[in-house]
Amino acid sequence: MPRTSLTRRVTFAAAHRYRRPDWSDQENAEVFGACAHPHYHGHTYVCDVTVAGPVDEETGFLVDLGFLDHVLQREVRDRFDHRNINLDVPEFADGKMIPTGELLSRFICERVQAALAHTTARVIKVHLAEDATLSSCYEVDA
Repeated sequence: MPRTSLTRRVTFAAAHRYRRPDWSDQENAEVFGACAHPHYHGHTYVCDVTVAGPVDEETGFLVDLGFLDHVLQREVRDRFDHRNINLDVPEFADGKMIPTGELLSRFICERVQAALAHTTARVIKVHLAEDATLSSCYEVDA
């Protein structure tokens, strides 16, 4: 079945580390390698959020771009940009979610979708790149 989609890109710079508090420093280092470094490390993330749904015949829009931009500003840039994800984002604090690309992309998808709940647009994919060599993609069945 055909569908229309729209992708908007947002970037943010953030630091993080991978760590399970229930593991020793040695176990964390063995599993997570340099990503477990106690002083964190940073990335300039590139996040593509794709929404899909019907096009409003009156406006020609799938979603009001100004509203989508506002949502991405609040749910992505304001939350993550120039932050230490482990320390500044409660959902990724020690003992909670590990800020891997996989879990970050899922988290962003869920937050953006919740903000779009009153619209006909649905988030179908969040592609999150940490750098030019590593990215993750969280996809939802539309």
